[in-house]
Amino acid sequence: MSDTTRRDPAAPTTFELAGRPVRRVGYGAMGLERLADDPATAVHLLREVVASGVNHVDTADFYGDSTANTFLREALRPDDDVVVATKIGAVRATSGPVPLRSAQRPAELRAAVEDNLRSLGRDRLDLVYLRRLDVRPGLVAEGDQIVPVEDQLAELVALRDAGVVGAIGLSAVSEEVLRAALPAGIVAVQNGYNVLARESEPMLDLARREGIAWVPFFPLGSGFADLPKVVEQPEVTAAATRLGATPAQVGLAWLLHHAPNTLLIPGTRSSVHLAENLAAADLALDDLALRELDGLYDARFGDAAWSRERRGRS
Repeated sequence: MSDTTRRDPAAPTTFELAGRPVRRVGYGAMGLERLADDPATAVHLLREVVASGVNHVDTADFYGDSTANTFLREALRPDDDVVVATKIGAVRATSGPVPLRSAQRPAELRAAVEDNLRSLGRDRLDLVYLRRLDVRPGLVAEGDQIVPVEDQLAELVALRDAGVVGAIGLSAVSEEVLRAALPAGIVAVQNGYNVLARESEPMLDLARREGIAWVPFFPLGSGFADLPKVVEQPEVTAAATRLGATPAQVGLAWLLHHAPNTLLIPGTRSSVHLAENLAAADLALDDLALRELDGLYDARFGDAAWSRERRGRS
């Protein structure tokens, strides 16, 4: 990354999560399940994550059937002061189109909290996301797994009141559900979102107004048709070449620039990629890049009004 593309020093470097300021680029632990047979490498990588200044890690007990949580338990120390966010609402499955099955009933949520406490080796979880499975991509709740959010939040609020859960977030939710959940004190929202897939834009605006962290998953796209791969987009690769960055850094930097309440949790099993992901926080996108990247969604859906409005507020 060239010196001419350093971040604006006035741009925010942290945002509050679960009552603590965290760096805006954290670490997602899902990929650690691929290191199930190499725990030494996984633990070493996590120590690098902490040494690099990351103080926000995102995980779930269903990542590798407790694999990621086990590595975090081994690697993290009390004085690291890392916010560990986990997710409930699904459990590992051995068959089906995705390796998960829905677990949305209140009793299942409580059991999942207990599973995370056990696999992380903790008596309190910093932040628990209720993965509601209201929206795609991925698993969607069906049948008796469609549970009123009020019933689910009552269980989580009781766990928070008991001191077992520190803070509550939502994942894979609709705007209607987010609005209904606000009185419970939601601190963060995770939905699929990136520069090419902005259907959740109204939710992002709502989260920003409410002071809620926005933690997009698949920030660089995925194999799902609804979330195309950002790094393959010509405008993204052109900006990367011009700015002396990687396409991934451009995609991540756009998210950070787009909304100050955005926190990123890119995952990697590579020390090199870890450093590149963290460096995205220092990448300043020029006016040409911002115009072209903002316009990507307009080109797909034919409505430039929202991006013109946001550019006027930037």
